[in-house]
Amino acid sequence: MPQIIPIKDLKNTSALSELCHRIDEPIYVTKNGYGDMVLMSMELFETMRKKWDVYSDIELSEAQIQRGTVKDARKALANVREKYGL
Repeated sequence: MPQIIPIKDLKNTSALSELCHRIDEPIYVTKNGYGDMVLMSMELFETMRKKWDVYSDIELSEAQIQRGTVKDARKALANVREKYGL
């Protein structure tokens, strides 16, 4: 279940930092009852950023397939392994 807190709870930064690391998922902050921002630990952010990069590469690949501008699979896989350290 997502963690949702009101913006006034941002005053207690130490407790909020501990919560970010303990639950290991984004914390949704509301302002006047509406979603305003999202907080997360740096570790979680880096993990999510890597996933976004992979998803972006997949979208690019799908667009290239639709345009017919594809690469040799072995070369492309070698590039992915090198880029992501696999």
